[in-house]
Amino acid sequence: LLFSVSNLCGRCNPKDTDLLQPSLNFLYCSLHQTTPCSQQRAVVVLLSNVSLLEILQKVLKCTWLRSPPSEPAYLSSEDALLCSGWLLVASLVLYQHRYNAEVHQTLSLDPAEVLNAVIFRKKKPILLLVSIMQFLRAVLRQNFSSSLLVTVGQNTAQSATQPQPSSLQDAALHPFATEQVFLLVVSLQNLLVHKDFLLSQAVVACLESVVEYLYMKNQDVALHVASQPWHRFLLFTLLSGGQKSFLQPEVLRLITLFLRYQSSNIISQKEISQILQEAAEANVAELPEATSHALHLFLCQV
Repeated sequence: LLFSVSNLCGRCNPKDTDLLQPSLNFLYCSLHQTTPCSQQRAVVVLLSNVSLLEILQKVLKCTWLRSPPSEPAYLSSEDALLCSGWLLVASLVLYQHRYNAEVHQTLSLDPAEVLNAVIFRKKKPILLLVSIMQFLRAVLRQNFSSSLLVTVGQNTAQSATQPQPSSLQDAALHPFATEQVFLLVVSLQNLLVHKDFLLSQAVVACLESVVEYLYMKNQDVALHVASQPWHRFLLFTLLSGGQKSFLQPEVLRLITLFLRYQSSNIISQKEISQILQEAAEANVAELPEATSHALHLFLCQV
């Protein structure tokens, strides 16, 4: 069935949303809801289907051609197809690396366009933003070295006779420029203020991957990003209102991130003690799974 559906996708075009979108969803679910042995076989089937990978390339390209809707919360059929495409490609990037599967057709993307889709979001629906961030997180964790992807559009026309002021720093962060990274971090901070649960989880996970990527590339830039005073204001905004608000999963994961990179100007000993006190008073068995997992990571970091 997986083989048949993937072939069916390969015969579609991006305008066949009624058929293509549920088909991509089926492929995505097949990858995630199966045993590890079957998962490896599924990855091989999908990565060996050149037509499927070609239609995925066309679907992703539609992200830049998409006209923003009048209402950002509205998810059109075209947007739903984009969500399915980004999520499936993110999964293929992840599992191709995990199983070292052979790739028969590569996908080309410009990292700047992916970043700009988040930075200049232009009324994108939340689910589409989440899907793109899932992809961004997957490629960041692999240092843009995935065999499935070919990165294009970076540093191809830079003149050697006119070096930029931050050229050495930009080279260290390739394929990103330093300014792009700072813009991305600010955009992720702004998205957190929306306090949407699905969006918050995706944003924090993406921010974790961004700082981890920066730390691997240039520790000074990573520590600079992690210690920005704006993060403390962001935490105060997330903590406004409600009881035991420190036990929100996105707050716990953010604090864990700052602790990991020793941002003592963001998190104080007093706040760590307050979190421990709230955790001690909470009924851990009744905490939501996301909160319980975030609390576990925080305690391990402490």
